[in-house]
Amino acid sequence: MIKYNDLKRVNASFGEDLRAAVSRVTQSGWYLKGHEVEKFEKEFSAYTGVTYCVGVGNGLDALTAVLTAWKLMYGWNDGDEVIVPDNTFIATALAVSRTGLKPVLCEPHLEVPTIDETQIERLITPLTRAIIPVHLYGLMCNMDAINKIARKHKLKVLEDACQAHGAVYNSNSELQLSTLFGKRAGNNGNAAAFSFYPAKNLGCMGDGGAVTTNDKELATLVRSITNYGQTEKYVHDYMGFNSRLDELQAAVLSVKLQRLDKDNTRRIELAHYYSTHICHPAVELLPDITDNSHVYHVYAIKCKNPNYLRQLLLENGIETLIHYPIPIHRQKAYIDEASLHLPVSDHWADDELSLPLYPQMTDEEIQKVVDCINQNIF
Repeated sequence: MIKYNDLKRVNASFGEDLRAAVSRVTQSGWYLKGHEVEKFEKEFSAYTGVTYCVGVGNGLDALTAVLTAWKLMYGWNDGDEVIVPDNTFIATALAVSRTGLKPVLCEPHLEVPTIDETQIERLITPLTRAIIPVHLYGLMCNMDAINKIARKHKLKVLEDACQAHGAVYNSNSELQLSTLFGKRAGNNGNAAAFSFYPAKNLGCMGDGGAVTTNDKELATLVRSITNYGQTEKYVHDYMGFNSRLDELQAAVLSVKLQRLDKDNTRRIELAHYYSTHICHPAVELLPDITDNSHVYHVYAIKCKNPNYLRQLLLENGIETLIHYPIPIHRQKAYIDEASLHLPVSDHWADDELSLPLYPQMTDEEIQKVVDCINQNIF
């Protein structure tokens, strides 16, 4: 069986370094708010190019903490609006709802799965407060256009970078002070949220997440909010919640961060092989992007009957997934949005299939996937 993502192989590839990190924490007797978290926060902020990183419990809490902090900082009211893509994992919208704000759903592009920036401005109302672009599948959104809209309408931009660890946005704008190599995901808005779920490009061995920002006030407030709203021991200025990255996960992440760029390069190589060798007429491929503006957390194709192809591949020993078969506006949790007409989002939900892709895949395995697609009728 070629697994969609073989986490056992992924973690085994780190060998003694990972075992040593886990052993160091288990023997330390200190498991929360310690040296390992502080070390990883410094490393990850330096890696993303931001001033501050706050480790939290998961990606949903990272998004929630930023929005909660902005409500406090800027006096936003319940019912104020945040524009989010409809084609994304539901956590993006849930974070908005959890903070008492209203998610306003936006269509993706037809050719690529990220939010269609040309559709954002028509959704802005006097109640709009922020935009959450999602770098879906590891593909960077058009941040020049999104930031330009945000500046025009005085909105905040919160990157959902939960699938884009290490991706780089190569700005074409003179207004954005990019380095020669662009800015990494997590440093292209007012703040960003990351998830370190085990299957991510940078994944821990449980749940974990982080907020990155260059705003000191925001970072301080997020750190307080995610520690019960505490500003000093037993002093609680805010109604916060408990969401902390633990020492064990931070130690694991420090080990894996050292190899993230190398692993992303391998993902890009594998994705390029798919893009240049799959030639079935029933399969629609995304643009072949070989720079690190797409780090291929997911390699997505489109076809008219993805469930049939998925079963065919499974019968040939190849595991696949579908991201995401029910868009947010068709989820029961968001029944009030059911009347929305979002045909492009529906198209992605109906036609998407995710092929196996992780750095430890062999050339022989990826060739088998390609051959199975090209040689079958579906």
